[in-house]
Amino acid sequence: MSLFSNPFNADSRLRCACGRHASQAEHEQALRAEALQARAVEGAVMRALFPDDGLRRRFLKAVGSGTALAAVSSVFPLALAKEAFAQPSGPLEKQKLQVGFIPITCATPIIMAHPMGFYAKQGLDVDVVKTAGWALIRDKALSGEYDAAHMLSPMPLAISLGAGTTAAVPWTMPAVENINGQAITLAVKHKDRRDPKDWKGFKFAVPFDYSMHNYLLRYYLAEHGLDPDTDVQIRAVPPPEMVANLRADNIDGFLAPDPVNQRAVYDGVGFIHLLSKEIWDGHPCCAFAASREFVTRMPNTYQALLKAIIEATAYARNPDNRKEIAAAIATPNYLNQPVTVVEQVLTGTYADGLGKVVKAPDRIDFDPMPWQSFAVWILTQMKRWGQVKGDIDYQKVASEVFLATDARRLMREAGLEAPEADTKGFSVMGKPFDAAQPEAYLQSFKIRRS
Repeated sequence: MSLFSNPFNADSRLRCACGRHASQAEHEQALRAEALQARAVEGAVMRALFPDDGLRRRFLKAVGSGTALAAVSSVFPLALAKEAFAQPSGPLEKQKLQVGFIPITCATPIIMAHPMGFYAKQGLDVDVVKTAGWALIRDKALSGEYDAAHMLSPMPLAISLGAGTTAAVPWTMPAVENINGQAITLAVKHKDRRDPKDWKGFKFAVPFDYSMHNYLLRYYLAEHGLDPDTDVQIRAVPPPEMVANLRADNIDGFLAPDPVNQRAVYDGVGFIHLLSKEIWDGHPCCAFAASREFVTRMPNTYQALLKAIIEATAYARNPDNRKEIAAAIATPNYLNQPVTVVEQVLTGTYADGLGKVVKAPDRIDFDPMPWQSFAVWILTQMKRWGQVKGDIDYQKVASEVFLATDARRLMREAGLEAPEADTKGFSVMGKPFDAAQPEAYLQSFKIRRS
């Protein structure tokens, strides 16, 4: 449509003032993304000039930001650096892509990158395809129908090991989509049965066997003395079907991604027992994933796609943007949820179904770093519950699947603080995890299959 389309013609579509975007909102989003990019360049230059951050701060306080910018620009071509940074590294091998997603808030960066212009900014024409369940996501990705996909963070590991598939296929996970953002929700009839020791015989749902939800629920139950394979039933149920199953009394509860938990509260059929961050604060959940073949055969397209998603993640990380994002992704073609439900999840101010309004700003957060220690922990749980058997080269698998180097570089470009290390320590229900000692950690559990 031309910039000069007749604004009084009902069949014409008005573009933005510059004519390069489909709407003024997309135009403004592109400007915000360009501002983030410029800040990343400026930050890199200032870090190079002032390795000591204290010296940088003293310099800025002494001369002021305007004088500092002029001084730096006189010795370093900032404008040219920003322009060079904005240029693609090479021609895209493929411009039109299919990316599958499940309609949950864990997929926020992958989803929002479509209506908010992050894909278009990288020259990509991405069709984000709503998909019914994780097995279908996996199968469509394996068949090549999807170029890349929103996956649960254990799925690329399972696919690479051939767990749950007919053969092992090298897969990669270059970015975590979200951290935290899940909950254990119980049916309202269980309001007086909050002690897990009273849950023998309960039927629980998780989204997929190879999911953080499955491993976190099993961990939580086992720490309370319940064997998740004999004392309760755990079944895989696609997230869009969970609330209906709770309403129909087919299950007693679930450990699910949002907005499923909040929708159960909204519909009056469930209450939030606890947030997943109370089990492991900062745990990964969903991820952006692609085959090793896609990464190596289409490096420029892969880099552009990953850059769009990491820039979207950086935007989603700012709490001030969460209401805007909720409005963009709540629509029928994406999450198909009431905006208020999505807002409660993304802002962390929510009704718990027990009569309280809770404020937990970190209920969900967005950090793309694929820590390889996360992968090692996931592998210990896959082995703990008998999903994989025999010896595992934990470090090798983790480094080949969780592509920390790619994420780190693009995080810096997006203005995010990127760590130097590939691993970090953490605790799950108060028990520290050492990624250098995975077998010792595994053997320390009394309840396990392996």
